[in-house]
Amino acid sequence: MSNDCVFCRIARNEEHASFVYEDESVIAFLDARPVSEGHTLVVSRRHYENIFAVPDEELAHLFKVVKKVALAVSKSEKADGISVIQNNGSAAHQVIFHFHVHVIPRHERADSHAPRAFVESSELDKVAARIRKYI
Repeated sequence: MSNDCVFCRIARNEEHASFVYEDESVIAFLDARPVSEGHTLVVSRRHYENIFAVPDEELAHLFKVVKKVALAVSKSEKADGISVIQNNGSAAHQVIFHFHVHVIPRHERADSHAPRAFVESSELDKVAARIRKYI
């Protein structure tokens, strides 16, 4: 783990996050600047910069969790669709260089694709509790 990586600090419970899922190798929590309500990040506990660094077994497990989280987010947010996005490198718009997958609920009404302003952790905690009911 890296001391200067925000996702590593979240994995060590040194920073608050609104968790929807966690196990020995994966955590899932709400994005603080969501594209839509319920926007969840599925993150490897171990620090890997990108998809190319993640061992195959861990990657397979992480994507099983992505599927589980996507289903829970879809149900809790009554989504019409789900975007599953994973960026590698700055040219692909990766901002935090710790492997993670975005699970973003989408609705038929005009959804923006741009992140909103930071959301208060108390609000994120309420959304996380709603999603956990479906995990």
